Amino acid sequence: MAEQITTYQCPACVGPLQYSAATGKLECEYCGSSFEVAEVEAFYAGKAAAAAPKLTCPACKAELNCEGISGEATCPGCGAEFQMEDLRTYAAQMAEKQEDNMNWDTQAGGTWQEGETDGLRIYGCKQCGGEIVADETTGATHCPYCGNPVVLTGHFAGLLKPDLVIPFKVDKKAAIDVLQNHYKGKRLLPKVFKDQNHIEEVKGLYVPVWLFDTDADANVEYEATRVHRWSDSDYEYTETRHYAVIRGGGIGFENVPVDGSKKMDDTLMESIEPFDISDAVPFQTSYLPGYMADKYDVDAGESIERANERIKKSTEDAFRSTVMGYTTVTAVDSNIRLQNGKARYALYPVWILNTDWNGQKFTFAINGQTGKIAGDLPMDKGAFWKYLIGVTGAVTALAFAISYCMWL
Repeated sequence: MAEQITTYQCPACVGPLQYSAATGKLECEYCGSSFEVAEVEAFYAGKAAAAAPKLTCPACKAELNCEGISGEATCPGCGAEFQMEDLRTYAAQMAEKQEDNMNWDTQAGGTWQEGETDGLRIYGCKQCGGEIVADETTGATHCPYCGNPVVLTGHFAGLLKPDLVIPFKVDKKAAIDVLQNHYKGKRLLPKVFKDQNHIEEVKGLYVPVWLFDTDADANVEYEATRVHRWSDSDYEYTETRHYAVIRGGGIGFENVPVDGSKKMDDTLMESIEPFDISDAVPFQTSYLPGYMADKYDVDAGESIERANERIKKSTEDAFRSTVMGYTTVTAVDSNIRLQNGKARYALYPVWILNTDWNGQKFTFAINGQTGKIAGDLPMDKGAFWKYLIGVTGAVTALAFAISYCMWL
């Protein structure tokens, strides 16, 4: 029979330990320490236990003491039940978990050719500080973000050249029709919103957008439940079982957009998505006449945080679609590693209309490619009370008439 030999290192200096027949102990020839055999075995058993993946409850994260349990374990904290095999698999996956690595190459945009920007001008808004780019034929105009007059501040210079542009498909007449249809039937809308002259102030604007491409390798942890309800003649019962579900794999992203303007509300811009990037063409200044272009004031590097948020949420949602057969599923943790991440600079077509009412500014945005509209509408309280009094009066008169007829 083969003899098993175990070699230990000194707990004090990690030198090799030798067994001394004279003392019956394990001795270190380097530092002179000596140990009982049982003492060293206990030391190494403790190290092995510390290095082993911890068994924690996937539902409430409490540490589980599952020594001697081979079948099903119950969490003393939340009462969730798990198979030991599943718990060990979960612990091993958590031990291998990596930190997010979401780095990018943000060398987006190009350089202008000599003479290419000669016909471009910068117009500044003294009210909101916005700067827009327009061709030299643009006359007096107003800021698309706040509606105040803009003034010519100089020749265009210094910014990156866009890589791509999505040309306008929705012209001004179509944009006005979209607004009028959106306002139609809204009796309590203040009149200023419906005024034809005001609607015709809608402006076509190219919004600066950073487009992010990447390949993502991700692990996502979900907390899932299965709920079973039943009853007998005396009671109603609810049983809730908790599960930890882990999904991992790779997913590719192309053209994740983040707008590069501080003045353009991110939520509003994302509300009029999607834009069809297949219509994008290499940028040329010939696409600018008749429209304005916002000067980006958030560069690609500053847009990374928002891009990461969108990619992380999209990854969780994509993997979530593969988790089926549960009553509820909630993403509780995820880690993502990105590869081949790069950015490009594009201009997206947007129609914008600002309306001031009661000291507040209301902005509507229309996708210049699809006609999708987004924005908040106020309610005219004066019109509301008139409408309510009218309805109440009509109902009262009708009730009186019915009562009168009943007494005849």
